[in-house]
Amino acid sequence: MPELPEVETIARGLDSRVAGDVIESVWLGSKPEPLKSPAREIVATLESKRIAGVRRVGKHIVFDLENGGRASSAKKTHKTARASKLAPTSQWIVHLGMTGRMLVCPPEEEIAKHTHAIARLASGRELRFVDPRRFGRLSVSSGFEAQGSEPLDVEPARFVSLFRGRKTPIKSALLNQKLLSGVGNIYADESLFRARVRPRRRAASLTRDELGRLYQTVQEVLKEAIALGGSSISDYVDSDGEEGFFQLQHRVYGREAEPCLVCRTPVKRVVIAGRSAHYCPKCQK
Repeated sequence: MPELPEVETIARGLDSRVAGDVIESVWLGSKPEPLKSPAREIVATLESKRIAGVRRVGKHIVFDLENGGRASSAKKTHKTARASKLAPTSQWIVHLGMTGRMLVCPPEEEIAKHTHAIARLASGRELRFVDPRRFGRLSVSSGFEAQGSEPLDVEPARFVSLFRGRKTPIKSALLNQKLLSGVGNIYADESLFRARVRPRRRAASLTRDELGRLYQTVQEVLKEAIALGGSSISDYVDSDGEEGFFQLQHRVYGREAEPCLVCRTPVKRVVIAGRSAHYCPKCQK
């Protein structure tokens, strides 16, 4: 499943390419699973709306929409799109699930199998949602917000308070989207390794210093991953169909039985609350 860095990369790419364009018409496929809002509501909300900007909220891609008209001829930058003074009237929410892709395509490009939505733009291009496994979701809203804190914006004191006293394993706590919105399996493992904390430790057992160190490593890992376009392990590509490169920097995730890059001890894999966790038994305490 795409995590925060992958969704951020996709949202930035979409924002730079389609902000200012107008959705002229919408086609939705016959499969009901991807539609979290009724089909008629999605179509009515999207058609004739201008895309004010595209951003990430947790693991969701959010298209901010405003009342339409002619598409802007001037290319909006990511900064100017976010600084738009016009208040969005509604939002198109896309969750990519396990295998979802949001692509900008020319209309003559062959429509891929498992395409569930096509938004035709005034510029002549098309926004296409493709999802073979159909775990992704499409919905509309007028005020979508994440359940948990934004990992890249949360203050250190707030981060510490989220985990102090919790009896669940710290790995499970990091994956709890009601605490932090966007952190997933890959980046939890990589952050815990850099913080030298074992994933099975109860969150309540971490000292303030350890939680402070974990705060720093979560920030570092997420920012590094965004800079490298995310991790392409199976199906993930950005809005241009390009893969990310952070998988080349993984130190523990997916490296079971391989030597730790720091101490050469074999990396272990355990299952915590149904999710795999990778760690070095010597470097992490």
